[in-house]
Amino acid sequence: MGIDSLVESVTPYRLKPIWAHTYVAPFFVLCAAWAYVWLENYGYEEYYELGMIGFAIIGVLQALVLLFCHWLVSVRCALTCTYEPNMNNATYVKVTPMPNNGWAELVPLVRTKRGSQTKLWFEFQRVHYTWNADVKSFETTVFDTCRPMVFFQKAQGFESDEQLDDAKYNFGENKTEMVLPQFWELFKERATAPFFVFQVFCVGLWCLEDMWYYSLFTLFMLMTFEATLVKAQMKNMSEIRNMGNKSFLINVYRNKKWTKVKSDELVAGDIVSIGRSAEDHSVPCDMLLLRGPCIVDESMLTGESVPQMKEPIEDVEKDRLFDIESDSRLHVIFGGTKIVQHTAPAKTGEGIKSPDGGCICYVIRTGFNTSQGRLLRTILFGVKRVTANNLETFAFILFLLIFAIAAAAYLWIRGSQDESRSKYKLFLECTLILTSVIPPELPIELSLAVNSSLIALQKLGIFCTEPFRIPFAGKVDVCCFDKTGTLTTDNLVVEGVALSSNEEDGMIRTASAAPSESIQVLSSCHSLVRFEDDLVGDPLEKACLTWCDWTLTKADAVMPPKSAKGASGLKIFHRYHFSSSMKRMTVVAGYQTSPSADPTLIVTVKGAPEVLRDMYEDLPADYDQTYTKLTRQGARVLAMGIRKLDETKTSELRDKKREQLEQNLRFSGFVVISCPLKPDTKSMIKEIIDSSHSVAMITGDNPLTACHVAEVLKFTKKSLKTLVLDEIDVAVVTWKSVDEEVVLPLKPGEKRNERLAFFKNYEFCLTGTAFQYLVEKEHRFLRELIPHVRVFARMAPKQKERVINELKSLGRVTLMCGDGTNDVGALKHANVGVALLSHPYDATKAAEKEKERKEKIDEAKKLVAVGATLPTPPGVARRGEAPAGARARAQVHPSVANAQSRLDKLMKELEEEERAQVIKLGDASIAAPFTSKYTSIASICHVIKQGRCTLVTTLQMFKILALNALISAYSLSALYLDGVKFSDTQATIQGLLLAACFLFISRSKPLNTLSRQRPMANIFNAYTLLTVTLQFVVHFGCLLYIVNLAHQADPKEGPTDLEAKFTPNILNTTVYIISMALQVCTFAVNYRGRPFMESLFENKAMLYSIAFSGFAVFSLASGFSPDMMQQFELVLLPEELRNTLVMCVSFDLIGCYVIDRVLNFFLGDMF
Repeated sequence: MGIDSLVESVTPYRLKPIWAHTYVAPFFVLCAAWAYVWLENYGYEEYYELGMIGFAIIGVLQALVLLFCHWLVSVRCALTCTYEPNMNNATYVKVTPMPNNGWAELVPLVRTKRGSQTKLWFEFQRVHYTWNADVKSFETTVFDTCRPMVFFQKAQGFESDEQLDDAKYNFGENKTEMVLPQFWELFKERATAPFFVFQVFCVGLWCLEDMWYYSLFTLFMLMTFEATLVKAQMKNMSEIRNMGNKSFLINVYRNKKWTKVKSDELVAGDIVSIGRSAEDHSVPCDMLLLRGPCIVDESMLTGESVPQMKEPIEDVEKDRLFDIESDSRLHVIFGGTKIVQHTAPAKTGEGIKSPDGGCICYVIRTGFNTSQGRLLRTILFGVKRVTANNLETFAFILFLLIFAIAAAAYLWIRGSQDESRSKYKLFLECTLILTSVIPPELPIELSLAVNSSLIALQKLGIFCTEPFRIPFAGKVDVCCFDKTGTLTTDNLVVEGVALSSNEEDGMIRTASAAPSESIQVLSSCHSLVRFEDDLVGDPLEKACLTWCDWTLTKADAVMPPKSAKGASGLKIFHRYHFSSSMKRMTVVAGYQTSPSADPTLIVTVKGAPEVLRDMYEDLPADYDQTYTKLTRQGARVLAMGIRKLDETKTSELRDKKREQLEQNLRFSGFVVISCPLKPDTKSMIKEIIDSSHSVAMITGDNPLTACHVAEVLKFTKKSLKTLVLDEIDVAVVTWKSVDEEVVLPLKPGEKRNERLAFFKNYEFCLTGTAFQYLVEKEHRFLRELIPHVRVFARMAPKQKERVINELKSLGRVTLMCGDGTNDVGALKHANVGVALLSHPYDATKAAEKEKERKEKIDEAKKLVAVGATLPTPPGVARRGEAPAGARARAQVHPSVANAQSRLDKLMKELEEEERAQVIKLGDASIAAPFTSKYTSIASICHVIKQGRCTLVTTLQMFKILALNALISAYSLSALYLDGVKFSDTQATIQGLLLAACFLFISRSKPLNTLSRQRPMANIFNAYTLLTVTLQFVVHFGCLLYIVNLAHQADPKEGPTDLEAKFTPNILNTTVYIISMALQVCTFAVNYRGRPFMESLFENKAMLYSIAFSGFAVFSLASGFSPDMMQQFELVLLPEELRNTLVMCVSFDLIGCYVIDRVLNFFLGDMF
């Protein structure tokens, strides 16, 4: 069990003195021992090379141990620390985070003294953890909000400096500052990464082989790539820094008076006054709203553009406990959001009065513990390095290393037979064989494969905070969707009010013909507010009020249209807001029959028909029949009830429970709302189903409505009946079909065949109640059933989360698509979570803005050329500038003055645009790893396409890498003994060719439509291993055959001098040309292309690169350009050998292509 959602475990350690570290003393002893053995047993002069090799091995081992301490925290703890069971004696702790929350770290344990108290704490990912001696565990120092509402309602802030100091000591201040690291710090971190160190080691080996050009070219390529990544990282960090809140002065109630303090000095427990600011300041931290309602723009946090209404807790029941999970949506203003409208609290009521007309709030979360802070931490620490399939990469390299070790052992044994050969040179060659398994481009290419997809998704309006999830998108098995706002539009249409099941007069289509009580419920029972000229709130409630044609005022009153004679306006006095657990909303409103009379109070209730069923005084006989019939037609149905109260003053209602108001209601009809599907939902769902994915709907809506939508979208087959498991009668649990014609027991039978037939012959729908019952009582059956369920209805947010986790536990890679509010849990827990924002992103407008920006920059350049000067940044005085009025103003030409004013205006516009372009927190939503700016589910298809493209790219890179590594291992061992070596120029050109081809592979784009075939999920499968092995056999056969022919054409006499300087000859030329040709063939054959991404002929860059390389190889083989041969340090081949070489390459290409495609057809992903 972890400490919290971030930290899994904390282990205490004591740091050893430096001489006791394992990488110091043992290696000192080892060096002394080797020196003694070498000098005493072998001799300095006779075995100089052996002695140096021994010291080199010890040096490399010591460097490796040091680096492993840097790379792996567990190794560092084992070699530099001792485990300390007593936390009071520990100096460091190893902190292991939860999966996908960054990496383990060894952090110092800090002791802070304050009087007689000593606080033991550490900071991990900007969060403070304090040692609690009573429970023997570390805890996050956050304010405990689980208190009765009366605690907050009666709060008076900090009444003394001692209380304030205590709070600062325990909770810290409201700082979300980020220290930006220097370029060299970040570069050092990347330069000590395993791959980079390995590549620098390889470069050193190549230098010892006198391959200077190739070594320096590779080193330059690596340094440039890493420096580019560091620059990009620094830019991202500065953008994330801009997301944090800027400090500003805010009114705080301390020591029983209002004072102004900086917002970054706020502490949990402070009482503040905040409202809409002229300077457009963000809310500095998470606050509970005590007095005065407000409207908040939360788009920076959730991505939702619809402003949210926030209610104070002054009228909430005093003894009710505050639950941050359920109450935060209505009563908490989150840090990073903006107040767009607020109402000053009444001056007559109880509680603290506001000094500036702002809302009174109680600070509950500060710094990186706020919702905004958590999102910043996810972006900062979620995943440090962007690569695909790390574990598989390591396993595959180990697999290739087996062949390399075999080749190196062969070379050492054969080479050692000749006593005259240099052991140093032989050892160097063996090391080169082992390192040839990993080409220097590998980490670059693996990063590029993911980064290319990231960039492509950003261009499509999809922002990703956790790049490691992209390859998961290519493996998705099940796609789950929320219904309302995801599959259907937010533009709801009210069909009318249904009073009975009678088709002719039971449904009233117009508001003017509807009963007055129905209109009263629809116009008053809502959470809408007037913001400037717009209505803000739930789209369903907006649709109902618009249909009634009533008008909402800023004073929380609703007025009837002028055409409605006799109807009086309603004033809303109290709201019990809608919650997904209660499935209803209740409002106390009132109207006046005459100006002097007290208002007549009414209770209006609106909610799920099954919930309101027991609240009516007289239930209509056809109640159930009416709403089930409407829901089967796909409509959203809400029941309405109304009741007149005897009380005339709202103060008399304060002590009444909600349940007392929600009884003896009069039935006011059912409001019938249709949710039209989004224009492209049908076609996108068809594409997802046709691409071999299962689909499921997880919604909070009525099961019959959801089943209708599922049938329209072909989630369920029309030929099969859909069984619904809804209300649970513990005695007999039964499935009922949508039309109620079929009733079946919960379990079909114990036999496997019976169960398979049951799952095959029906479609299934589970409601939240039924799902909970199965989780608690029939969990084993639920695990069998859940992959076959197509509709989950009336699901609470926590239940949606549980569905995703159940599917994942069955080994299904799960995608969840929903909005950024009540689906957050499910989106976070899915392997791939995509949040759709409610405001559409227009790519055309974005392109137009970019064009305008470029035009402005061009115009500014021209104006500077005319004589205008760029404005000085604010606060920066020009050098030698005199005080104002000290110097007479110089005469400026009118044309220059006009140019100057135009330039100043342009620069101001560009600066504002630049400010608007910084990545906002709304782009990276707290809701999900992927956030789409589009409202369409087309973004799901884009994410899956890019995921598949990344997967396939990685797979083909590994195939090519494996074949090249195996050929290299043979070339460097067996051929080295024949005296075959490449010149520096040849190695550089070959490296360039490989780098170019790998680069163009990673730039492949996915196709416009998803294919029915799904790519291989991992590297280790029969197809990949067999195709690599058989292709290598063909390559090996060709290489062996050509080398034998070269030997015949140019026979050698006497032993081969392995240390001789490189000189071009027939054998070297033949091997170089054939190895280049084999590499070109490997790229051409193993490029996957369709059906997942562009084919070789569509990927023009890749095609031209292979065509150019092929042409170069053919030119070298035919020898028609002597100058080119000389540049490549090659010799002209005999005609017979030349012709055989061309035929051999052609055979290799055709043979490998046939092998790969035949194996792919039978064992791979080609149907």
